[in-house]
Amino acid sequence: MSGFNMEAQTNYISQLSEDERIIFVQASACLARCDGNFDDEEKAFIKDLAIAFGITRANADKVLQKLTDEELIQEVSKIKNRQAALQLIKECCLLANSDGDLSEREVVLIGKLGQAMGIELEKIEQISQWVIDRIIWLEEGKLIFEQV
Repeated sequence: MSGFNMEAQTNYISQLSEDERIIFVQASACLARCDGNFDDEEKAFIKDLAIAFGITRANADKVLQKLTDEELIQEVSKIKNRQAALQLIKECCLLANSDGDLSEREVVLIGKLGQAMGIELEKIEQISQWVIDRIIWLEEGKLIFEQV
């Protein structure tokens, strides 16, 4: 059995305050819009993420609020839980790569978000590479198992 524990991967959510959960999903929504292409897959991702984080309908407007990069960076700097910060960077990298078009603006914004939460650029690059490797690995699996 692998050492990957899904419960441990999502346990950080229970440690976040409601405001931090909102910021987490809000950051994902802002990043999804960042490249000017907020497609159906990204919208579904944000909706699923909001549900997973227990965001109430009353706070849905906050999650979808458009922020400037500077406002978003200020908001994410409030997240002090390192595991949550690392997971946010992972989710941002997944989201930025989901449309097959990783823009320079997305890369820069992810870097700034990470640094605002105290994550080193080397760690952000490591997470980004892991996400890219994961995407490639999953695509190869589809080919191997003839699920194309």
